Amino acid sequence: MVKSRTLIGLLDRPGEARDALAAVLGLGAHAVAVGEGVDELPEEVVLIVAHVRAVGSDDWPVLARRLPTIVVTETRLDDDLLPAVDAGLVDYLVEPLRHAEVLRRLVARALEHQQLAEAHARDRARLAELNENLETHLALLRLDQQAGWHIQRKMLPPQPLTINGVVCDYWLAPSLYLSGDFLDYQRFDAHYSVFYFADVSGHGASSAFVTVLLRYLCNRWLSEWDGRQPEALAPRWLAQLNRELLDTGIGKHMTLFVGVIDHDQRVLHYSLGAQLPMPLLVDRSLGAVAVLEGEGMPVGLFPNIDYPAYRVSLPANFRLWLCSDGVLEGLPGETLTARLDDLKRRIVANDDLATLRAALTAGEEGATTGGEEPPDDLTIMTLSGFDHDDA
Repeated sequence: MVKSRTLIGLLDRPGEARDALAAVLGLGAHAVAVGEGVDELPEEVVLIVAHVRAVGSDDWPVLARRLPTIVVTETRLDDDLLPAVDAGLVDYLVEPLRHAEVLRRLVARALEHQQLAEAHARDRARLAELNENLETHLALLRLDQQAGWHIQRKMLPPQPLTINGVVCDYWLAPSLYLSGDFLDYQRFDAHYSVFYFADVSGHGASSAFVTVLLRYLCNRWLSEWDGRQPEALAPRWLAQLNRELLDTGIGKHMTLFVGVIDHDQRVLHYSLGAQLPMPLLVDRSLGAVAVLEGEGMPVGLFPNIDYPAYRVSLPANFRLWLCSDGVLEGLPGETLTARLDDLKRRIVANDDLATLRAALTAGEEGATTGGEEPPDDLTIMTLSGFDHDDA
């Protein structure tokens, strides 16, 4: 199949000079259409070669806006060239018949620039369309995330929540709309209450989905518990959840603290999977603070893991603090130890969750949160008792 030649137009007065110029242009790779005015040229013309003697001064701006145009003239001093230049036509050639090869190359270059300009215009239009689609999808995703956070928030326990004289309070600030942090505190019976504090790896929707699985499984396991051997409940939950996460194959793991409060004996039975920072137990009567002991592997990383059981006696007027590692992001200090020490100092200085939260969000005393969006999910949970009245 023979490819059609590109059609260029030549504007000039009839005569031998125009015929000669048309012959020069026709020696290239283009077909030539001639006329005295632009309206005489076919619609297929993609470029115009215009002689200054054939175009009036007022017609140059219209011509410049219509098609790529090369101006030719017989003398550099021709005053008729100035209106063409003022209209924006900067490609011109003096004595085109003497410089035929230059004229053909000017035509080829102008056509190449025109093709590039058209390609850029198509690209810009395509990018604008893609950007509009992206903005639409982002808006839909934002709405989905907001709806998801609303549902996730409804899954959290009411606050403050009092069970058997122990008050649970918390603060959860997701870095995105959805959070990979989650917690719960539930009454089993008059003797026991159960709570857990989780931080799923990563954040956003995928991590939030794991918290839904966590809540479902823990509720099911709590309903199946017979109330015996409270010291074995937390290790068993961690081992079972470890298997569940590995079996799903979703590539998510978590740090997790599970505790069972024996309200009669005032004892906390617990087990943990790589909890960081470790929970802090405050004896509010003495003003003393202690770090809970214990260790355990992250949940959902390694198969066949056993989690040790721990226990600690709870003072009559205690407050247990659990924090996600996102809290450490906003604390001063070059090392983890320095930040943990600073967190411990702040907990001693701020007796309740509201004052500690205010100190952290205000960037007090060198904290780096300063009211900005946290780089990671940030969660604090407190349990206080035993002298509160149930709601």
